[in-house]
Amino acid sequence: MKILSDPFNAYAITAEQPGPHVLIAAGVHGDEFEPMLAVRELLQQLSAGLLVGKVTLVPVVNTSAFVAGTRYGSDGKDLARICPGDAEGTPTARSADAISKLIHTADYFIDMHTGGILYDLYPLCGYMLHPVETILKSQQKMAYAFGLPVIWGTDHYAAGRTLSVARDAQVPAIYVEYGGGTGIRPQVIDAYVKGCRNVLRMLGMTTDSGGEETEVSYWVEDFIINSGHLQAKLPAPSAGIFVPQVALGKQVKKDDVWGHVLSPYGEEAVVLADMDGLVFMLRAVVHVKRGDALGGILPILKPGKVVIHGT
Repeated sequence: MKILSDPFNAYAITAEQPGPHVLIAAGVHGDEFEPMLAVRELLQQLSAGLLVGKVTLVPVVNTSAFVAGTRYGSDGKDLARICPGDAEGTPTARSADAISKLIHTADYFIDMHTGGILYDLYPLCGYMLHPVETILKSQQKMAYAFGLPVIWGTDHYAAGRTLSVARDAQVPAIYVEYGGGTGIRPQVIDAYVKGCRNVLRMLGMTTDSGGEETEVSYWVEDFIINSGHLQAKLPAPSAGIFVPQVALGKQVKKDDVWGHVLSPYGEEAVVLADMDGLVFMLRAVVHVKRGDALGGILPILKPGKVVIHGT
């Protein structure tokens, strides 16, 4: 195992036989802990199980954000908005530069997330709807192989992300989101380890025998611009205490009560669902400011696949 370190530790596991190079990263945000522990587990499992190729594992991309235990680095920047970064810039910019350069060396990329401290997410695997058909098909295969209940393809115009770096580098890439809030959820770690191994097996890189049955239930490809911007969904109409009335993984109808924002001083605001669909994101921290996202809905009403074309 080779260790690369500047500005973060990256671990390269290389098989004796040549093959694809898969980059697996965690810790783009410093408050998303289960992916970091999943990388730790993958390091142990893959050290003596790789048939061909190379796997590079990054446990923590943004080290200053991890030290602070927050989404943002010590410079107040969100790494997922400033890629490809700057090698001579602030700590987050340097980390963004380093992961962007690693992405350019890869043949495939998996970026693992959670909802952080603020949000709880229903397990999903996402990708950009890449304009190059061969890359899009590779991403679809990766997402299906990963095996989470929801697959979500969104427009390819977003900038500043690790996935936008992969898009521009023509590297097939997926990201995964599951859980969040406080504490550690072992089921998230297990799902991420299993999912990464599923993708490596699909690529013919591991000694795993047989395939795991996929758990995919919902598949949405949404070409509407900014449909994947989570922080803009269901904004709080006022500051206060958020009391949800919905549950992750359940269906809601437009104008169903999503929840209430209550003031300790008596005021109350009712938040309504803005579309029919699946509850895939829910605010976990109950203290909210005006404009904070309170959750998100995927526009799918039953198991299967839907494609939504933007205008």
